[in-house]
Amino acid sequence: MKVIVVGAGVVGTMHAWHAVERGHEVVHIEREAEARGASLRNFGQIWVSGRAGGEELDTALRARELWEGIGARVPGLGFRAIGSLTPVRNDLELAVAEAAVARPDAAARGYKLLTADEARAVNPALRGAFEAALWCERDAAVEPRLAQLALREALLATGKYTFLPNREVRDVVGESAVRDDRGEVHTGDAVVLCTGAWLSGLVREVAGEIPVRRVRLQMMQTEPLGEALTTSVADADSFRYYPAYASEALDSLQAGQPQDPTAAAHKMQLLMVQRLDGGLTIGDTHEYEHPFAFDTLEDPYEHLTRVVESFLGRPLPKIKRRWAGVYAQCVDTSRVVHRQRVRDGVWLVTGPGGRGMTCSPAIAEKTADELGW
Repeated sequence: MKVIVVGAGVVGTMHAWHAVERGHEVVHIEREAEARGASLRNFGQIWVSGRAGGEELDTALRARELWEGIGARVPGLGFRAIGSLTPVRNDLELAVAEAAVARPDAAARGYKLLTADEARAVNPALRGAFEAALWCERDAAVEPRLAQLALREALLATGKYTFLPNREVRDVVGESAVRDDRGEVHTGDAVVLCTGAWLSGLVREVAGEIPVRRVRLQMMQTEPLGEALTTSVADADSFRYYPAYASEALDSLQAGQPQDPTAAAHKMQLLMVQRLDGGLTIGDTHEYEHPFAFDTLEDPYEHLTRVVESFLGRPLPKIKRRWAGVYAQCVDTSRVVHRQRVRDGVWLVTGPGGRGMTCSPAIAEKTADELGW
């Protein structure tokens, strides 16, 4: 069997991975020299903790299992089973953490409520003031700027994989075939379009208007911290954003503790992960209304800096880079991904939202299962 995969972000690369793993030949087409979109412009978090119970959590847990197995075979991914801590500072925030620990699926997530001293024993870099912390043992991390490159190197070594960069697919022709902007037709037994936040052009032609929206975010990365940040770190604003924390306690938090005006204006939460070089990736914001701004704003970065420094109890290292990214998200955010057969032998897989890095191995595995690869 021959599979044509369009798009070399993490979702497309994982579809290529599963196809090769099942013994098939893959032709992988990317319009850039390499992926440059949301698959690189993220935290690299395998983020189980905040996922909604049911299908979303099941997908994240399966993906976490797959990431660990792939990471053992492809060390260049930088897979680390580091877990996460969400420090809380008052009774309202603590009540949300307690409600999370009381969930029936808390054990599957690896939730545990830690005292401040216990949290600092897990992550000594957290020297700031807080009362307790929600620990999620199942959270992990990979290196987003390296993951696709490492996976591609492993795929190339199989002899079953061909990578064709700098080619934009313009047309779907016949069954299980596409034509690129050089006029070359690529024919297989199946075509999977993993086009990320590119929802116009070819996608609109073959699928029409799909229930997927684009979301913009801002993030930044520091110079090396100079010590280990041994876990991912979130703040209590993440309780407002992730569906796992919905509870009466969260309702009380939202009513009794208004969000910081800057955080509210930019729909913010703090997420932070240390990179292998020691720097910190820090974010993020959420913007949903089009047209998106073409520039980045300083207020969100200043807010994130204040929050991070309050947890670390020290100044941040110099900011090394700032960036904006855009990802595709199902309008019905309870849906893990939009998967649609758009022509005979041609499927579109897009819209995982901020779950893309976390869930992509399981999303691709489900595609492979449904298509009978």
